[in-house]
Parts: sequence; structure tokens; C-alpha cells
Amino acid sequence: MTTLHATVNGKPVEVPIEPQVLLVDLLRGPLRLTGTHVGCDTTQCGACTVLVDGESVKSCTMLAIQAEGRAITTIEGLAQDGAMHPVQEAFIACHGLQCGFCTPGMIMAATCLLSKNPKPSEAQIVHGLEGNICRCTGYVNIVESVRTAAAAMAKEAA
Repeated sequence: MTTLHATVNGKPVEVPIEPQVLLVDLLRGPLRLTGTHVGCDTTQCGACTVLVDGESVKSCTMLAIQAEGRAITTIEGLAQDGAMHPVQEAFIACHGLQCGFCTPGMIMAATCLLSKNPKPSEAQIVHGLEGNICRCTGYVNIVESVRTAAAAMAKEAA
């Protein structure tokens, strides 16, 4: 057993872990951050997507120990001071979800995309969400959600 030191959703954590523990299992287990979903365990669906040092990562295939000293953001960490992140708000406003299972991963992937490309084209949005699968929607409202979030974030930045 070893001790992991990381920052999760802006808070330092120190947690004992076995070397083979996956990041998703650490988040959902000892840290009780169940917004990160386990879908496929093979990086196919993206339901487990989180941000590690601002990069989109599928936590079902990353060992928790690889997060040593790094900053992890989960869906629970996007809201600030009780206000939802613009991507979260846009998914609600544009009905970018149905059953909600893929939604945390989609939101995290979209957040990463918009942090790098604040004005993505539709093709860039589709490409940015490529590793995330939704089994309920036709993606139209998800793409619109990302477009709406981009506009809201641009307005906030102005």
C-alpha cells in the first residue's frame, strides 16, 4: 500500500491506495465522488471522463497512483461558489441529456475542449466529444449544448 497525494476538486487529498487501483475506483470509492460513472472499463464510452491537470482523461484506464501530485477535477468540482459551470447550465438548457449516464463524461470532455478552443466549429465539437458515447440521444442537443456553453463563456470573458 502507498499513499496518494493529489488535489481533487481544489482540495488536497492524502489517501492510502493499492498500486493497482484505478482512478475511477479511487474517486467513486474512498473519495465518494460518484458523479464519475463506470460504463465500459475499456475507454470506449467516456462515462468516466475527468480532468487531470486540465486534460480530459478516461479514469477507468488510469491508475490512481499516476495522479500523484496532480490536480483532478470531477463533475462535482465544476460548480464554483454554488453556481453551476456554464457547460453544466447549457446541458440543462439545451436538453443535452436524457438518461444522464453519459452526461458527466460529456460535460468534462466539453469543458476540456472549450478550455483549449473557446470558439469551436461544429466539426471541432464533434471531434472533441468523439471518445464519449451517448446511447440515448442523436447528439444534436449535446453539440448544441457545447455551442451554447461556448457562447456563454465568451460573454463571461468579455
